[in-house]
Amino acid sequence: MKLFRKIAFCFLLILFADNVKAQTQPTRYLVKFKNKAGNPFSLTNPSAYLSQRSIDRRTRYSIGLDSTDLPVTPQYIDSIKSVPNVTVLNVSKWLNQVSIQTTDPANALSAINSFSFVLSANPLAARTRNNSSEPIETKFEERSLPVSQQAGSKITADFFNYGLSSAQVSIHNGQFLHNIGLRGQNMIIGMLDAGYQNYLTVKAFDSARANGQILGTHDFVAREASVNEDNAHGMQCFSVIASNIPGQFVGTAPKANFYLFRTEEAATEYPIEEHNWVCGAEKLDSAGGDVISSSLGYYTFQGAFNTPAYNHVYADMNGNKTMPAIAADLAAKKGILSVIAAGNEGNNSWHYIITPADGDSVIAVGAVNSTGVVANFSSYGPSADGQVKPDVASVGQGTIIQNPNNTIVSGNGTSFACPNIAGLATCLWQGFPEYNNIKIINTLRQSGSIANTPNDRIGYGIPDVKKALMQLVKEFSSAVVDIANCKASIDWTSKDVATMKYEIERKGPGETNFIKISERFGTGSNFSTQHYTFVDDLQNTPAGNITYRIRQIIDTAAATLSSDYIDTVSINLVQTCVISNENIIVLQPNPTRGQASIKISTPTSIQSLQIKITDLLGQALIILNQTKQAGTVVIPLPTGNIATGKYFVSVYGEGKLIGTRELLKL
Repeated sequence: MKLFRKIAFCFLLILFADNVKAQTQPTRYLVKFKNKAGNPFSLTNPSAYLSQRSIDRRTRYSIGLDSTDLPVTPQYIDSIKSVPNVTVLNVSKWLNQVSIQTTDPANALSAINSFSFVLSANPLAARTRNNSSEPIETKFEERSLPVSQQAGSKITADFFNYGLSSAQVSIHNGQFLHNIGLRGQNMIIGMLDAGYQNYLTVKAFDSARANGQILGTHDFVAREASVNEDNAHGMQCFSVIASNIPGQFVGTAPKANFYLFRTEEAATEYPIEEHNWVCGAEKLDSAGGDVISSSLGYYTFQGAFNTPAYNHVYADMNGNKTMPAIAADLAAKKGILSVIAAGNEGNNSWHYIITPADGDSVIAVGAVNSTGVVANFSSYGPSADGQVKPDVASVGQGTIIQNPNNTIVSGNGTSFACPNIAGLATCLWQGFPEYNNIKIINTLRQSGSIANTPNDRIGYGIPDVKKALMQLVKEFSSAVVDIANCKASIDWTSKDVATMKYEIERKGPGETNFIKISERFGTGSNFSTQHYTFVDDLQNTPAGNITYRIRQIIDTAAATLSSDYIDTVSINLVQTCVISNENIIVLQPNPTRGQASIKISTPTSIQSLQIKITDLLGQALIILNQTKQAGTVVIPLPTGNIATGKYFVSVYGEGKLIGTRELLKL
């Protein structure tokens, strides 16, 4: 009896081993082609394979088409399909390759390698699992924790009431972008992930579904349209950007449009997933997408056939070696902004960032908590070729996310830091379509909290998108000055909304300091390009060089004003403009919210000049005494601290009243 049991056990063990072998034997392969010869598509007719929006992106940023844009030669694909027991899975035109599945590898590969146009055919993965109920994969290394719903009850003055997600938005001043109208409208974000379980029913996406913001879906693993029944990881990442539950959970670009692509087999880890990632990026490009948000990464493959040759080593993390890194840089070349999770390997033996976070034209995002402390699991940089990596950091520890059971929870992982930045990058870029993806990436880096001393944990630091917007405004803006009939005309172009303000300052001949001579508020209903003109009367101004500078205040409500000088222009007054021998007094700006100045023009010098500001009862509040030469002088008035109301400004010369003007303080 014991012998029978032993034989039976051995027989079962053999059956198990045969079953494992069947499960682990590579059945999926990558076929690379030598060229695109005989291709019926042409670079002169891109509308045959690219959407108009994709073509427009290339036109806007002066991006030329090249051979990587051409589809794979159809005849090549047809030849592969004709091989018995072969199914073509996904096609990459950028890398000129296809993934296939076969039930007869030996004969199939023999036939495929006989084709003159085939460069190579290598294994990618074992057979796909038949069951569709994939467990949440530990490779994402995140955990979800319940959070108190009471935390979302506060009401704020911001456009959105963020509730629980307030901290992960405000750490970047993200609410500022939303408040000025930059919420992702008309931008397209492509999510590349492992599935979007229950995205069709959970409450986070009520608004996105109702407004038609989800433009399309595709599953590159199962080769079907539906992604609702797969892994929840992508849905959770999606929620960090797109959620719109007022008072509970609002994402960083809730008005953007989205494509949801499943490229990852969450229950396995095979090189075919890298190929799928490339195909997802290509599909977004062809559809005209703007931004990729992908919380996926690769370094070793834990697939059942576990061939060490397919694993990566740290030296591969140089931005030029792996399939997804090459594809990420190709996406950047075609004008797409890619935001990638840096990885959760900080406490593991691998330690470093994972690909495609190593791409030199992507934003790799590390993780911090809501107070800016680095999460210990966040992967270390630099890349193998010495790039600063991660590029930036965002909240990836205790990040608010949507769970598939319709609860709002917190989760950990650079997976969640990545979409937080992707949404804000999208909103920032929305405001500056004139600038390309690389400009936006560099500006975000420069706005980081440690931009001057980057390190290998958070790169350039935690981006401040208000600071980034101010920098882009400054670079975008321009001014010119012209003179005619003793009037200087200052024309400038900038971007603003009605809550922003401009201050015009002048430094005249012989003067050492700039003095504010006017102010005006913006006129944009949403953040947009505007044009303005200010005319300065130069009557009796002495000849010489006159310099004007324009200061733009982008947040007048901030405790510390967010502002910078957007341009400085000068003009040379050849001779004194003398139009009248009359005394001229001008208050500027008037009305004023802060400090005003007074411009006094007299044909003669005044040794005893007095300026007196009185209230409606005649009580003197401010008295200034000085001298002036013949011509025009601008004198600042210390009106910043006086109360709102109406006042009178009187000017006396040698004890005699020259004139009185009414000043309104707002």
